[in-house]
Amino acid sequence: MLGEQQSHTNIKERQAGLEKMYPSWEKRTIATHFYKQCQQYNDYPLIMMPDKVVTYEEMWKEAYNYAKAMLHAGVAPGDHVAVLMENEPEYVALFIASSMVGAVVVPLNTQLQKEELTYMLHQSDANWLITHQYAGKQHHAKALEDIVSELQNDTESPFKKAVCIPNKGAAVPEIYMTWDVFLQGAEVAEEMELNNRWKETDNPDTTAAIIYTSGSTGLPKGVMLTDDMLLRSGFATCLTRGYEVGRRIYAPLPIYHVYFLQEGLFAASFVGGGMVTCHAFQPLQSLELMEKYQVHDFLAVPSMLVALLNRPEVKHTNLDHLYALLCCAAPSPVPLWKRAVDELQVTEIGTGCGATEAGSTTMLTEIGDPLEIISTTVGKVKTAGAAAHAEYGNKSVAYKVIDPDTRETLPDGSVGELAVRGNVVTEGYYKKPEETAFAKDEDGYIRSGDLGTIDEQGYIRLLGRSKDLYKVSGETVAPKEVEDIISMHPAVNQVYIVGVPDQLTTETGAAFVELKQGETCTKQEIRKLCREHVARFKVPRYIWFVEAEDWPLTGTGKIQKFKLQDIAEEKLNK
Repeated sequence: MLGEQQSHTNIKERQAGLEKMYPSWEKRTIATHFYKQCQQYNDYPLIMMPDKVVTYEEMWKEAYNYAKAMLHAGVAPGDHVAVLMENEPEYVALFIASSMVGAVVVPLNTQLQKEELTYMLHQSDANWLITHQYAGKQHHAKALEDIVSELQNDTESPFKKAVCIPNKGAAVPEIYMTWDVFLQGAEVAEEMELNNRWKETDNPDTTAAIIYTSGSTGLPKGVMLTDDMLLRSGFATCLTRGYEVGRRIYAPLPIYHVYFLQEGLFAASFVGGGMVTCHAFQPLQSLELMEKYQVHDFLAVPSMLVALLNRPEVKHTNLDHLYALLCCAAPSPVPLWKRAVDELQVTEIGTGCGATEAGSTTMLTEIGDPLEIISTTVGKVKTAGAAAHAEYGNKSVAYKVIDPDTRETLPDGSVGELAVRGNVVTEGYYKKPEETAFAKDEDGYIRSGDLGTIDEQGYIRLLGRSKDLYKVSGETVAPKEVEDIISMHPAVNQVYIVGVPDQLTTETGAAFVELKQGETCTKQEIRKLCREHVARFKVPRYIWFVEAEDWPLTGTGKIQKFKLQDIAEEKLNK
């Protein structure tokens, strides 16, 4: 395939080719974008699963059919369609179909429990729910039966109907419209009616999705993103990483998360690329899928990368086509990157960072950056080419560093909270005016919650979350600084520190430490290491050793520090 021939060409040549393909930016809705891409790349695979492959042409036909079914069911322009589904091609088709009928997609995290999902269905003013009967081990159709009934019977609620896709052979609760009945509506709906609706609602500057933040800092907020924001962000990744035509990307990440949508699906769609995915990450299956589909690129989080490299089968798997690796969500040390390069033979490695508020990553390391840069920074602002904002040259966004308390802009080189603005940055949080006002200033800069610094070359270094800061006898401590020191101990696999109340010093540090398999280490060793490198007040008073399965994680493998805080305070109260 063309993609395979181009895969090892120079990054600059690939980027120049993309700029030639997209010399100017044409604003499009997600439906119109995929309509055009599906014509150009009709027989290219778009979604590859362990047991099925869906081409661009097949995806378009499916999406068009779903849009007719939505129209017949009564989905109105501006309706909010909550989607609670495992990774399946239907998910992508529903995203495109919703855009075609002018609806707003509300992707829901399948790992959430009933209480959390109930909050989101209420808070998002969901009009529709489309759910898999089961996702993972959770029987969502059963768990949400009561809330669906309550919403449908509440005359004050905007909720209309819930549709259930059976996927385990069990009976579907009667409160749901079944998937078969929903799809029968497509046979009745008129094509002309759908085409008229699509034309009426074809506005790239209206909200296309409300995507809830992962909840690593408390109650999730619904980030409103337009079609144009989502596509510009995807194109910036495509250009910065130099995607070639037909690029195949393995992403064992949930479709509901911006990491999959932006760095994967939308970015790949500009070059007829394909997404290889599965229901849940399994290291051995991952190797098999990358070999089967001759994958070029692997999107991962550090925990996935470690698990994959620890499989002995990695040495006997044919990964000749794999040359690129993007590992985000948490910092990875130099030894892990070295292992990835040695064992996977990848030649283009990188990391990045961003936020749902800015349509996923806004910064990426550059191809060819040394390991030291990749392991200590999250890169520079992405190149955006035709999708850029005139004010920022060839970028979509600009960053500055502010004082977390006063919001005052700090001088170059200062440490403070990172704030971002640009043409991919949200207007705010759905129905949360106070949170929006707190986050966004009059110039359009939205605070990230990340502490960091920007160096002279534009590389951004993260130093933790601003909410993670705590004060010991009036002295401010950034946990990331101390975590980095403890991580230097050869026995330590990972460490996270939170501030806990203390009668003597107001607050003090509590460290959760996971050791490498088979390694030993004492609290005294860790304290000694800290005292050698940081001021005494920064040395955590409490140290607890934990196992890998003890970490409270978000759906994308991030540690939920607010839950660690609760665990720490619970331990201390005992």
